[in-house]
Amino acid sequence: MNHAPLQLPRDAVLPDYFERGLYPLAHGIQSWLAGQQVRPPFAERDTRVLVLLVIDGLGDALLHRFAEPRRSSLLAHRTGRITSVLPSTTASAVTSLLTGLAPATHGLTGWHIHDRRFGGVIAPLPMQRRGGGRLRAPFLLQRLFPYARNGARPRLPTTMVSPQDIAHSPFSRRHARGAGVRPYRGLDQLAGCVEDEVRRLRDTGGLVHAYYASFDAICHHYGCHSPQARDCFQRVDDCFSALLARLKGTGAELILTADHGFIDAPDEKRLRLERHPALQSMLAAPLFGERRLAFSLARAGAEPEIAAYARDHFGGKLVLVPSEHLVRAGLLGPGPAHRRLAERVGSHAWLMEPGWTVSDRVVGEVPPTMIGVHGGMTADEMWVPLIQASC
Repeated sequence: MNHAPLQLPRDAVLPDYFERGLYPLAHGIQSWLAGQQVRPPFAERDTRVLVLLVIDGLGDALLHRFAEPRRSSLLAHRTGRITSVLPSTTASAVTSLLTGLAPATHGLTGWHIHDRRFGGVIAPLPMQRRGGGRLRAPFLLQRLFPYARNGARPRLPTTMVSPQDIAHSPFSRRHARGAGVRPYRGLDQLAGCVEDEVRRLRDTGGLVHAYYASFDAICHHYGCHSPQARDCFQRVDDCFSALLARLKGTGAELILTADHGFIDAPDEKRLRLERHPALQSMLAAPLFGERRLAFSLARAGAEPEIAAYARDHFGGKLVLVPSEHLVRAGLLGPGPAHRRLAERVGSHAWLMEPGWTVSDRVVGEVPPTMIGVHGGMTADEMWVPLIQASC
């Protein structure tokens, strides 16, 4: 893709929305389900059943850091790497994987988005406002998530194999409509549930979309370099080996990837906006998006002052760009723009330099304590593995 000239953080990796990225993978799967293409994307043969296993947070760099070359089944079946979407975060990337739509179209431009209809800055996955309070509104899900899949009606069925605690959440219910839902507890149950659903779909064909969240949670809490993250990776690797054995002879194609990668961000590299009251007075709302790629909304006429303040005070920590330039450059993907996209990206995008994060304070909100973070444009955040096996 030919991106318009745009200042970016150091060593930034651009999302690939056309060949080697999560979006073309997701869009291709939806097209395959609709009968618009003969085989799933990246598959080397025709198949009746596709398994897409998404390990939240397992970036390609972490795979190489943790995998033992002669022991790792994941590494042995790695065929390459693909990019996440932008922002490189769960809300944006998982939604793309579920719908085949780019962030510009589905409009989930980070963990927090700005939507005046529901009170300002909200977190759509847990259905909460920043600072606390559940979202409540007539026809909430239809209004918050107005899109369908990529426009093609699926001819083949889909089963969602999801962690029990989120399998029937409002977000999951909305994005799994028309699909079967199979909750599970732990990696042992995950492998068994995937095998059951593959065998159930052998006559009709279809997709088993499985999702594992715990690796991401561990990396956030303990850091992506931690022993806890390494131990969780090994359990995922063992589960993958067991799944290959369970699916042997079924004819299924298995693709394993992730929604994003990770970096560890030291607290001393956190830019705290509460220490910059002059800048905060120029903003019409709290920050939204991600700590590694935030969006802000300027008060009317304050755009030049914000740009000047960032230039004078934040050199080497971030690149501040008008949000419309980010959209125009195609970094949020192709396709028709979500009707509220301009509101979702605000006036400015805060593209954090490697290692840096940004935060502000909202009454009732616990200050961020996560060690592992993502959402930005470093290679460790943007590249995720492409792991494939014919069963």
